[in-house]
Amino acid sequence: MKLDLKKVVIRPAGSMQILSYKEASQLCDESNEGLNEIFRRCTLAVLNTGSKEDDADVLLAAFKNYQVHVLVKGRGIQLEFEHPPQQAFVDGEMIMGVQEHLSAVLRDLLYAKNQILDNPSFNLNHSQGITDAVFHLARNAGLMKSDRDPNIVVCWGGHSISLDEYKYAKHIGYQLGLRLFDICTGCGPGAMKGPMKGAVLGHRKQRSYKPRFIGLTEPEIISAEAPNAIVTELSILPDIEKRLEAFARIGHAIVIFPGGAGTMEEILYILSVLLHPKNKDLPFPIILTAPLGSQNYFKAVLVFIKNALGQEACNKLKLIIDNPIEVAKQVKEGIQQVRDFRRASKDAYYFNWNLHIPFELQQPFCPTHDRIAQLNISQTQPAHELASTLRKVFSAIVAGNVKSETIQAIKQQGVFKIQGDADIMHNMDLLLQSFVKQRRMKLGTEHYEPCYEIITHSV
Repeated sequence: MKLDLKKVVIRPAGSMQILSYKEASQLCDESNEGLNEIFRRCTLAVLNTGSKEDDADVLLAAFKNYQVHVLVKGRGIQLEFEHPPQQAFVDGEMIMGVQEHLSAVLRDLLYAKNQILDNPSFNLNHSQGITDAVFHLARNAGLMKSDRDPNIVVCWGGHSISLDEYKYAKHIGYQLGLRLFDICTGCGPGAMKGPMKGAVLGHRKQRSYKPRFIGLTEPEIISAEAPNAIVTELSILPDIEKRLEAFARIGHAIVIFPGGAGTMEEILYILSVLLHPKNKDLPFPIILTAPLGSQNYFKAVLVFIKNALGQEACNKLKLIIDNPIEVAKQVKEGIQQVRDFRRASKDAYYFNWNLHIPFELQQPFCPTHDRIAQLNISQTQPAHELASTLRKVFSAIVAGNVKSETIQAIKQQGVFKIQGDADIMHNMDLLLQSFVKQRRMKLGTEHYEPCYEIITHSV
């Protein structure tokens, strides 16, 4: 393939070389029912791997002439790119990892639409139907390996982190790699890239040449946040809720680094799951960790969690500061407990069927001004239900920071107004102020303009 500054044609890797005319037309369809626009956004993000931009509109504006076309040929399909980012090429050839990620986008968008979302065999109005859908999506992406003991460590954290925090995430990854753990993250930069980069060296020092670096994302996120180049297994889930469930189902432990609103959303999600009475005795190690100098991030998070959800929620989390070896040891010990539990309960190592995820947590939450105003942010409900509600608040803030449709809605209707119990609102305000002060809310923002207003009086 020869590089043309205006037009590049490639064949997707693997089975994605063969598509039907219907599938190709879906990728070219610019109507609301078609996939062309989201396919265009996702492929642009993949081609822009390595970018520090986290605003899809800014990325689209920088490549306003970018287009992708799907051409059905006798020997398979071709992807034709007009005005692609040049960083995706080396000496006129597209980087192999970029080609693999493009194939993953192609595979997952088509499979999700045709085999899951538009398939009446999957009852997406029922909890078990959604879990079955997540299972099929993960299996189709090749994420589940039946011949491995539990060893997948999910790493969450911010993409907008300091250099010290990034180096610390690499040290954690190195220690995990030395213990032959595979890494699963949201596939972006920062705390999602650091553990993977460190684990590469750890695995190589152990002469382990087939480590797994799994990246789970969804169309709106990948459109704004390019996947990092270390990811070897990329999967695009249809929405944030199925992505979060995939983390919980295929992961065996979670290590959480400092982040912002998105990391807080993930913490509240997993707490909502683990606080549910049906998951009371189910082992699932969750470790919060940060380098010395960044411990105030988690101190603020834990103060908020304790005040809103109680000490039981804090007990689900283990805080370790500036000690990568201890983090890795605790992960190893926790995963051994997971293995023993799965073996005793005859649950699969590769997919956590025993984990109960409430239907409310599985429903796609589209943050609108009305929905945010109607949230019941009150301690008159069980802790796991309040955690679920609080997770929606932070999901809305993430959307208001990076998602195009939400940003536009805020421009038209004003900021989200978040209100509830006075004590919860006060502590939420303090927590968000700490995020802003630490510049964790939006990558590259000198002066953050909040997409929300916290109303601290009681409703």
